[in-house]
Amino acid sequence: MYQRIRSQLFRLDPETAHQLTLQLMRLGSIEPVNTLLRLLYWTPSKPVQAFGLTFKNPVGLAAGYDKDAVAIKGLSALGFGHVEVGTVTPRPQPGNPKPRIFRLVEDEAVINRMGFPSYGSEYVQMQLNPLLKMGWFERNFGIQPRGQKKKVMQVHKGDSILGINIGKNKETPNEEAVLDYLELLQNFAPYADYLAINISSPNTVGLRQLQGREALYGLLTQLHAQRILEEKRLEKKIPLLVKLAPDLTESELDDAIDVILSTHMDGVIATNTTLSRNGLTSTHRGETGGLSGSPLRVRSEAALCQIVKRVDGQIPIVSAGGIMSPEDAKKRLALGASLVQVYTGLIYEGPGLVRQIVKSI
Repeated sequence: MYQRIRSQLFRLDPETAHQLTLQLMRLGSIEPVNTLLRLLYWTPSKPVQAFGLTFKNPVGLAAGYDKDAVAIKGLSALGFGHVEVGTVTPRPQPGNPKPRIFRLVEDEAVINRMGFPSYGSEYVQMQLNPLLKMGWFERNFGIQPRGQKKKVMQVHKGDSILGINIGKNKETPNEEAVLDYLELLQNFAPYADYLAINISSPNTVGLRQLQGREALYGLLTQLHAQRILEEKRLEKKIPLLVKLAPDLTESELDDAIDVILSTHMDGVIATNTTLSRNGLTSTHRGETGGLSGSPLRVRSEAALCQIVKRVDGQIPIVSAGGIMSPEDAKKRLALGASLVQVYTGLIYEGPGLVRQIVKSI
């Protein structure tokens, strides 16, 4: 069935198709649509323990699809063990000019140069806490909410683990980037099951420089110190994961892992999109931006193998990039990943891919 739907979606501009499917998933938060989705995409339970959390299965949605946390419950109904929203930035920003997403159908790939389009931290917090949304209306329109208890009330997110992927604003210089990440950590510590620190997108100028040993150590040291304060304040654990690029050299990757371990981070997400264009045949191969999909498979697997060896079981690893089939996911788990994430695979194979993967492992 999805192949027929895909043929219609692929007639649309990629970003238009993305927004259409996202709005449909937003409707999936409403009953009885949510129950129907759960019946259609029922997925067996295969629990995994990682970062002190229990995931109902090892398959998650990678960041980038639901950037502003508008469709968490609907996405959870598709059977994901975790849903990672974002990348969220402190202040709203439009991202890069359009067009900025390109399908490479011949290569089963996508190139994007979105550049962290985000409604900003305040908007995303309102999606996660309806009382904040009421307060926004009160401040801006003088509406007085009645009969509401003053307490944190999170949006019902189904039974999936919620990850929030955070990144700096485009105009924030790297020397001040830590301030953006600290603000986001404080803002989302009450809501996230884990936070993913995005320093590896190729679409924000200079961002990947934060993966260097010295810059990364300074950033993660301060985030860990703030995390300890937030854990005491909230009386909950706040796992911090670091998302790395697939384009690091072996020595750069070793340096990054050394820093991640020494600063007490809880996990690694490997990998983000790549700048490589090796072996592409599509007419869009010359577009700038990050490449995802099948051509990323080999690079992501190589990074995973190196990280598994270097980490030596000290922290869990989430593998992402080029997972297009159940066989791809099974291989990543066999190589040592605790969890996997998909995104581009859903574009080409449809939401049924989640259940196919879980049933195969």
